[in-house]
Amino acid sequence: MPIEVLDNDLTEQRLTQLNKALGSGMFVHVRNMLHDMAASDIALMLESSPPQTRQILWQLIDQEQTGEILEELPEDMKDHLIRSMTPERLAKATAGMDTDDLAYILRSLPDAMFRQVLQSMSAQDRARVEQALSYPEETAGGIMNTDTVTLRPDVNIDVILRYLRLRGELPEATDTLYVVDKRDRLLGGIRITDLLTCNPDATVRDIMMPDLEGIPVGMSDTEVSQLFERHDWVSAPVVDEEGKLLGRITIDDVVDVIREDAEHSMMGMAGMDDDEDTFGPVLKSTLRRSLWLTINLFAALLAASVSNMFEGTLEKFATIAVLMTIVPSMGGVAGNQTLALVIRGIALGHVGQSNSRWLIGKELAIGFLNGLMWSILVFLAVWAWKGDLALGGLIGGAMLINMTVAGLAGASIPLILKRFNIDPALAGGMVLTTVTDVIGLFAFLGLATLFLMNHSV
Repeated sequence: MPIEVLDNDLTEQRLTQLNKALGSGMFVHVRNMLHDMAASDIALMLESSPPQTRQILWQLIDQEQTGEILEELPEDMKDHLIRSMTPERLAKATAGMDTDDLAYILRSLPDAMFRQVLQSMSAQDRARVEQALSYPEETAGGIMNTDTVTLRPDVNIDVILRYLRLRGELPEATDTLYVVDKRDRLLGGIRITDLLTCNPDATVRDIMMPDLEGIPVGMSDTEVSQLFERHDWVSAPVVDEEGKLLGRITIDDVVDVIREDAEHSMMGMAGMDDDEDTFGPVLKSTLRRSLWLTINLFAALLAASVSNMFEGTLEKFATIAVLMTIVPSMGGVAGNQTLALVIRGIALGHVGQSNSRWLIGKELAIGFLNGLMWSILVFLAVWAWKGDLALGGLIGGAMLINMTVAGLAGASIPLILKRFNIDPALAGGMVLTTVTDVIGLFAFLGLATLFLMNHSV
């Protein structure tokens, strides 16, 4: 049985046990159950619970666990729970928290609460806050941690090993120690495996990797995730414009970025926010979804207005009304295939200005060939079904036009939106659907109108 299925079954069992205990008023038992669970599992329980149950569970969680749990929660739920906490409890929860998570939490607070939390913090934590907030969100600086172990190039390996033993532990996901000069400029790095297996009389300079490049602090987090994927990194150093080491990014932070980007693309296709809470309040969820439904209504009215332009044709040729939805439907499917491919290429960094024209030409050719093949098939099908050669030719011609345009639109729309700094995953699907509906109906009904005009003369 797959591990994912086992995890889902275990989650369902725990939820059932928690709900039964809460329903029976066994709050002490619930508190003990939560105390024995890992932070990631508690976060999953909270995500899988309705709002009322979620609030009760949050009150029963040990205060020592709240910081770790907050790091595991999605943004929308995290914001809601943070606003329900007192500044003192929030200050305790953020103590020792990773720099990137600390920055996110503090950015989401109202000004008054932000100042209260700062006053509740120690001087060391306040310094961490100032550093965390100095970098924009969704950049390398915004997701980096400052818990790095640095070395000087002229130190013996034996000295380093003794220092690490005295230190007792290393930051999580540490696979490389970074070598810096007196001004903290990055000179290279030493893998932990090399450190443990080399001659202890050697110096750091003898075994370090001098070609280790740092990630610019202003690089977008999406570009960072692409670098990690390409090079199979576990961690990577972050540097400023002068090459000074500022911190490091670890694979767990990159996994979060990849997951958020994937959720953003998936939810954006449906016109929804990527942090949409599955068990969120009804009114809030309704208002969030209404914007894109409103835009889609206007798009649908635009397509309906095209049909209205050809009202006379529909009255004279009633069979058209039965078949007119086929052309927009086929164009929409073909266009969405291209759209998904191009959006994925943009997200992975495969598509840019240098190759976009070639890609548009390729998808235009695919759209034409697909349109030609399916127009012939639908022509034969309509001819055999209705026994009308002219009607088959009309719908076949319209399908060729619409699927060709769909290939062109599916490739060009995300590139155009990207150029105007509009997220293709969020708006591309709606724009494409409008284009294929309008072009499909216009082509089919326009050809039918021309056919009737020629035969009425």
